[in-house]
Amino acid sequence: QALSELDGELGVVKFDPHEPASIEAAIQSVNQMIDNRIEPYIDNPIVGPLAVQMKEIYRENILQKAAEARLQSDED
Repeated sequence: QALSELDGELGVVKFDPHEPASIEAAIQSVNQMIDNRIEPYIDNPIVGPLAVQMKEIYRENILQKAAEARLQSDED
């Protein structure tokens, strides 16, 4: 059941790719969304590490999207 909580869309975050504080806030928002979904299962030996891994993946995706947006605006 814990894994089904993480399946599908977690939510939507928006950020300003030129503003580091906005990017960090988006990362923290995603982390909180994940924590909220798995809270009842956090001590599970499978769910805890999976949540950490998911947070890192989302963090990397947000940073990549911010970098791509900055590059795009530099080209315009």
